[in-house]
Amino acid sequence: MSASHVVYVLSCADDSLYTGYTTDLERRVAEHNAGEGAKYTRGRTPVAVVHSESHESRSAALSREYEIKQLSRARKLELVGGE
Repeated sequence: MSASHVVYVLSCADDSLYTGYTTDLERRVAEHNAGEGAKYTRGRTPVAVVHSESHESRSAALSREYEIKQLSRARKLELVGGE
């Protein structure tokens, strides 16, 4: 079974970072950019994926999403290879 649960970090047009979970990254990013994604990203398009991780289970992916969301902006930038 291949990993189909993805945790991702987006860079938004206002230079903020958004972390989310999906089973189809390409579709989800398109939804964000179409204004149909999370409420947070609706006014911050376009967005671009700056980091993604595949996980074998939904539980593992959601745990990792929570971990990333708890990081400070500085630590998130380290994770995505920024500043």
